Amino acid sequence: MIIHLPDDCLSIIFQKLNSSTDRESFGLTCHRWLKIQNTNRKSLQFSCSFTVIQLSSSSRATLLVSSYHVHRLLNRFQHLEHLSLSGCTELQDSALNLLQVHGSKLLSLSLDCCFRITDFGLSLIANSCPSLTDISFYRCNITDDGLGALVNGCLVLKRINLSYCPNISDQGLRALCRSCHEILAVKISWCKGVTGKGFEGCSSTLCYIDAENCNLELEGISCIVSGGGIEYLNLYGVNFHGGALAEIGSGFASKLNILNLGLCRTIGDESIMAIARGCPLLKEWNLSLCHEVRVPGWEAIGANCNELERLHVNRCRNLCDLGLQGLRQGCRRLQVLYIGRAGGRLTSTALEVFKMVRGRVEVRHEEVMCIGPDWTL
Repeated sequence: MIIHLPDDCLSIIFQKLNSSTDRESFGLTCHRWLKIQNTNRKSLQFSCSFTVIQLSSSSRATLLVSSYHVHRLLNRFQHLEHLSLSGCTELQDSALNLLQVHGSKLLSLSLDCCFRITDFGLSLIANSCPSLTDISFYRCNITDDGLGALVNGCLVLKRINLSYCPNISDQGLRALCRSCHEILAVKISWCKGVTGKGFEGCSSTLCYIDAENCNLELEGISCIVSGGGIEYLNLYGVNFHGGALAEIGSGFASKLNILNLGLCRTIGDESIMAIARGCPLLKEWNLSLCHEVRVPGWEAIGANCNELERLHVNRCRNLCDLGLQGLRQGCRRLQVLYIGRAGGRLTSTALEVFKMVRGRVEVRHEEVMCIGPDWTL
């Protein structure tokens, strides 16, 4: 009978169950099977405080997750590798105390919108989770001091999300780059205190940077690409003057595959030409709303971007017939051209000629803000 099977055999059976309903039913069989279920649970996501419970036809309540709930579940599931507390807005640092007992196997942790988690909470994580590779602090109130404490204990971090963390600056990023030599991806979107200089001396493993709407400086761009491993770079909404973004084409970003410069209104031909020449592996490039790109820039893209598959030129005011001709005569691998609501200088005749000559290129009229892969926990 199955009831007489040893625990390791029952564990194998449990791991083969694909349905969450079947897994829950397994644990309801008896105390022994419940223990096996608890031991084999590797991932846990709380019903967060964003969850609204309908109490009656006229009232609603929000489910709040407290330290008590966290402690109970961490005591039950002691072998977790992935834990999400995202949206637990009232959760305090004390909820992370039990990680000191059961956090050594944790690989990923999400604390998105945990507004009450402070730098002290990060020090608890640093002392408890040495194997952590992925962590997310989206919209948290942590500071550079807390980030410094975290990376001193979590040396094998590979991915970190600091988007919308208003108290993070180059100081914290500098500590991250100095301590975590295996770092792959960093999200710092809307961190207005970041200029990019904190990435100076970053590891060559760093390949993914999401810096949308940051206040990056010329020297900061140089630091971001200095490791030589960048493959994905999102600079949507970042504005520079002159040839500032030419640094991307300096040779350190030769591995770049995806580049988002949407809404970079001040980027001009000098930067575009340098990037086109210096980033031969580009496969997707967003230049939507880049109004200062003119004929020399479009011709440089056509002549140099031989691997380009997707190009976004939505609402570029200075894309004219001659510029589109430059694209038409080059970019031999182009598959999709996003050109909806093109500027007034482009005629319908030129667009029809493009479609006729480059019949294999799909012309789309929608506008896509976020391009390429999105890392989430």
